[in-house]
Amino acid sequence: MDLQLESELFSKDLKNIQLQNEEILKQAYHSIQLCRTTLYKFKKKIISKGFDSMESEINFFKIIKQIPLVQLIYYSEIHSFEIQLPKGDKDAQLKSIKKKISKINRFFLYNIDFGRYVNSGATHFDKEYYTRDYLETFHITTSKFYFQDPEFCTPRDMLLGKYKAYDLLVIYLDEKKHRIRKGLNGKLNGAKPIEKIHWPFSNTDYVELVYALCSKGLGKQDNQAIMQVSKKMQQLFDIEPKDIYKTFQDIKNRKNSRTLFLDDLSASLLIEMDKREE
Repeated sequence: MDLQLESELFSKDLKNIQLQNEEILKQAYHSIQLCRTTLYKFKKKIISKGFDSMESEINFFKIIKQIPLVQLIYYSEIHSFEIQLPKGDKDAQLKSIKKKISKINRFFLYNIDFGRYVNSGATHFDKEYYTRDYLETFHITTSKFYFQDPEFCTPRDMLLGKYKAYDLLVIYLDEKKHRIRKGLNGKLNGAKPIEKIHWPFSNTDYVELVYALCSKGLGKQDNQAIMQVSKKMQQLFDIEPKDIYKTFQDIKNRKNSRTLFLDDLSASLLIEMDKREE
């Protein structure tokens, strides 16, 4: 089966698990099983068929494998966190969340250079990071992964998965903290995931909007950076933005209007207002 198609089927199955399992531990358990099954299928296909080019190998380890890998790490972390979370003690629960977030922040700080590489959309190290030829040259940088299967891992594909999963985990913990403070802990686990709104515009339009909202103060109260605000917006809109920082630089370098999407939004709103006044 085509790996891209397999990853799309995985995403559909994962969404069904989220819809069918209201309790977070059950959702995590079934999601972990699905992720492992999908990765095993990927591994069998890779070992038997290989890649027809270096570009296809990079695309697999950097993009396709990440789809189940990120979710595996994310739900594994959630499962571990939830079963260890103190029961019935609000202050202890908040302290536990604070400790977990501090640990995640240390991970981001330790891997700050790699994070900049990922967030900038750079590709100049992709050959070394996301092909299997450099496992001996580029050493493992995260202590959790002492062994990597040389047939199914690259020097940085596991680190990339963890980096993306921790981005999602921070959002989960922020929401968990909010529920505990509001006395809603456990009461929202049964809420169905909202249906995402289709994003009919371009990736550049999305980046322009996110930066505009942040510059106006969105996320400022909670010290949310661009990437954190974007992750939360992705829970509403059906889009996976690419190269946010690089795209913003391109927007800044426009020769004419640097706010094309915002200009279009304003014009569309004025037209709608005029229509309603007729």
